[in-house]
Amino acid sequence: MVKLESHNLIDALNVTVNGSGERILVLSHGFGGDQSMWKHILPYLLPDFKVIVFDMVFSGSVDPKHFDFDRYTDSLSAYADDLLAILDELKADKCVYVGHSVSAMVGCLASIKRPGLFERLILLCASPRYLNNESYEGGFERGDIDGIFSAIKSNYSAWVSGFVPLLIGVDEPSLVKEFSKKLMNMKPEIALVVAKAIFQSDVRNILCDVKTPCSIIQTRKDIAVPLSVPYYMQRNLGGEKNSVHILDTDGHIPQLTSPSMFAKLLTQILAGS
Repeated sequence: MVKLESHNLIDALNVTVNGSGERILVLSHGFGGDQSMWKHILPYLLPDFKVIVFDMVFSGSVDPKHFDFDRYTDSLSAYADDLLAILDELKADKCVYVGHSVSAMVGCLASIKRPGLFERLILLCASPRYLNNESYEGGFERGDIDGIFSAIKSNYSAWVSGFVPLLIGVDEPSLVKEFSKKLMNMKPEIALVVAKAIFQSDVRNILCDVKTPCSIIQTRKDIAVPLSVPYYMQRNLGGEKNSVHILDTDGHIPQLTSPSMFAKLLTQILAGS
């Protein structure tokens, strides 16, 4: 498959730009979602920022026929290249980047490739590695990860119905239904490719090369990210002025489950950056 030109990438990933501010703010969603994950947050941001949102290549809102998913199997680097291509096409020379879950690490990789492009990284429920080892708590044992892959492959809808309530982390059936629908919009074979790339990734070694100031936001209880991880990242990121902020809520997707709380913290961080 021929690699998309950047202007075609804008269309393929449904890139939209809204807002009246001069500063550019990029919002990038995580696994299973799409740009609508930010719908409750946008009203807080549009008066002061020009906000860029888009759908990640794995999103159910993106037509997979435009992409060669072999590019996205071995590392997260291809996602970072997509982000940089979007920003180049939009002629952004400086931005603040908010990345949720896997998109947080995508932002870190992009900032290493183009450090001058990023004013600040805001890393939401981020993790550089999901597997435990003897010296690191990632949250999952090897058997847990293999079980996820097996479940996605054998009965995707059953896996979604069991996994999403754990990911949401709060008793909100309507949100479970909403996010489950988004995950079900993904093709199972694409979900498996992306899940393997995410859960088997280990980008701890690149943290020291991230010189852009980072604000790490984490909930107090997250099935995907232990509370030790944001502090691990803070210690190992290469720049100065890195901070950790713990939201007084549970779950992996606070922009859906606790939008006003998350938006208040986000606007405070943006005001100080």
